[in-house]
Amino acid sequence: MTHICPGCHEGRLRAYNFHGEHVDCCRQCGGLWFKNGELNAALSKADNGDDDVRVEETLGELLGISSRSCHQCDLSLHRYHLMTGYEIEVDVCHSCSGVWVDEHERTKVVQSPKVRQLLEELNASISVKTWLFQFLCKMPVEFNLKPKSTPLVTYMLLALNILIFVAYGFNLSSTETVFENFAMRSNELLAGHHPWTLLSHMFLHGDIMHLAGNMYFLYVVGDNLEDVLGRAKFLALYLLCGLAAAAAQIAADPGSGIYMVGASGAIAGLFGMYLMWFRHASLTFMFVVYQKKLSPMAFFAIWLGFNIFGLVMAGQGVAYWAHIGGFVMGLILGVSLKAKVMHDNPMLALLNEPEVKIAR
Repeated sequence: MTHICPGCHEGRLRAYNFHGEHVDCCRQCGGLWFKNGELNAALSKADNGDDDVRVEETLGELLGISSRSCHQCDLSLHRYHLMTGYEIEVDVCHSCSGVWVDEHERTKVVQSPKVRQLLEELNASISVKTWLFQFLCKMPVEFNLKPKSTPLVTYMLLALNILIFVAYGFNLSSTETVFENFAMRSNELLAGHHPWTLLSHMFLHGDIMHLAGNMYFLYVVGDNLEDVLGRAKFLALYLLCGLAAAAAQIAADPGSGIYMVGASGAIAGLFGMYLMWFRHASLTFMFVVYQKKLSPMAFFAIWLGFNIFGLVMAGQGVAYWAHIGGFVMGLILGVSLKAKVMHDNPMLALLNEPEVKIAR
């Protein structure tokens, strides 16, 4: 005996092999009906990192009565989130415990055990250790997925910046010589002098705190970006953002003879890409003693606000336009490359779905 589809009310349900389980499928709309226990069994056999799935017993929030009815019990179904933090909607019969899944939600439901594992990692609570670190260092703590490969280019950039600074940074005479030949000055560049400083300025820093701040943020966001881009492309885009930052500073103040040094413009570009691709991550922000997880959107909005404020107040000694220029380039790259990055990184794409909710 065949039944009318509870989803589209037009097609009829037919037997269908779904990850080793024989379930009912509508050939019209592609929706799937799982009898009691079949969803657990199918997900346990699927390639999703969990061989003992119990999703039917741990459904998320009850959302109310569905407009659909159970084709077996002729009772209204009830709408549930598949699980807490993953707001995929499924319809459940309270009488026979059957579960209806729409066709466009199949892949998301299959991967739900892996999403659950990732959410546990991302939603880790703020420890005393992280609070103390941020209180003492005034640096944010990142909650993100660990990269799948070793970020060799990020480590190389960290080592190169540190070694270059050690070579000159503790001697005033050496610093003056290095800055004279390798720091960027807008008026000199526009006059055709020292063109290599467009690149070399990214590897120089004014003092140890300048270096430490930049290297910390490079370490925080660089590993994840290198992981999804690949090493060569990551390095190329890092340098491109640095060049865009320099161009913005030159355009804003072409007559300046002030030395411009630092990796902050290139790193600001990394911020832009990170913002576009890692919405699931969290960065902590501390106000005096209160530490709070923020989304990348909120965190970088604060960072951008500080830079705009500094620009409006005409602060000296900080290349605010370079920061903004690098960030804008990062946003442009983030938007233009997002489709390919998501295609090449399926789990990253899954975490970017609006149904994934991060506890902050």
